[in-house]
Amino acid sequence: MAIDRKLVLEDGSEYYGTGFGAEKDAVCEVVFNTSVSGYQEILSDPSYTDQAVVMSYPLIGNYGITDEDFESRRISPSALIVRDLNDSPSNFRSVRTVAELLEDSGIPGLSGVDTRGLVRSIREKGSRRGFLTDAGTDTKEALARIRETPVPHDAVKRCSCRRKWYSRTSNPRFHVVVIDCGLKLNIIRMLNQNRCNVTVVPYDTDSREILALLPDGVLVSNGPGDPEDVPEVIRTLQGLAGKVPLFGICLGHQLLALSCGAATYKLKFGHRGGNHPVRELRTGRIRITSQNHSYAVKEESLAGTGLTVSHTNVLDGTVEGLVCAERMLFSVQFHPESAPGPQDSTELFSRFTELMIKAKKDREG
Repeated sequence: MAIDRKLVLEDGSEYYGTGFGAEKDAVCEVVFNTSVSGYQEILSDPSYTDQAVVMSYPLIGNYGITDEDFESRRISPSALIVRDLNDSPSNFRSVRTVAELLEDSGIPGLSGVDTRGLVRSIREKGSRRGFLTDAGTDTKEALARIRETPVPHDAVKRCSCRRKWYSRTSNPRFHVVVIDCGLKLNIIRMLNQNRCNVTVVPYDTDSREILALLPDGVLVSNGPGDPEDVPEVIRTLQGLAGKVPLFGICLGHQLLALSCGAATYKLKFGHRGGNHPVRELRTGRIRITSQNHSYAVKEESLAGTGLTVSHTNVLDGTVEGLVCAERMLFSVQFHPESAPGPQDSTELFSRFTELMIKAKKDREG
């Protein structure tokens, strides 16, 4: 296929390939994902908003796209970059190709790229902004476009629902309010499987509105961007702490930490993929986890917050989990709902229900 498109990074490096999907330019942060499957779930994960995702696994698209496997109602990344695009999938469940999905969603793609070299560059130099454009675009013009494009800070606002909605299950035992910061739908499925009726509320819902819904627990979802960009959620969590059990996932983990007075920082290239080992400090058990984040909690900032580290990353030692029994909260940086897998940590939803049971008993005396 003809080389007609390229990715220009802000350091001036260029990666050429063949365009697919929507025919449009895009300026965005360039990140990589190490998963070997689950590209549809990645494409529909709101945490990738404003990012170009480079898939390190070379073959993408071989099982097509299915209607049942979306993690949200929109395609989130600004672009998809792959080595080999399979546009003739073999799967009886497939309803369209990756290229067709991106075209329908207005998202550009780039195939035939040296993704091994691009991933190595991101690991060595860190995540950078890039410009996906025509192969003939002048490099100086591309770099100017990157400089002139402001970095967005409203990703959570764009991803969150506009009004509350519900997901009910048979024989419910609990009512959980989920604060939608860029929610993955499998979180709702896992709560339903654990006998929880769920009310999903927009990210800027305040604590009084949430408590008026009489929840047994509140879950703060994953989502995109810098956690400091959403002070509304931080204030809400400060109003909920100690009044109702709290569970934070990914961005929700960072927001819970900030609400308790801790600090966060941006990682060099983030953690993305379904093969990240995490150690639970209480048991020493190591779980293989699915992750997708650019920011982490500063461990040295936890002094005086009441938070204790419960999990750490085996590879780089970063904080992967927090707990505070006094405030009835815990959080994890990874994704226990794991869509796509692994499924090592789904038991954390049972831990959340146990926390809600204990809170109920304490209230009843």
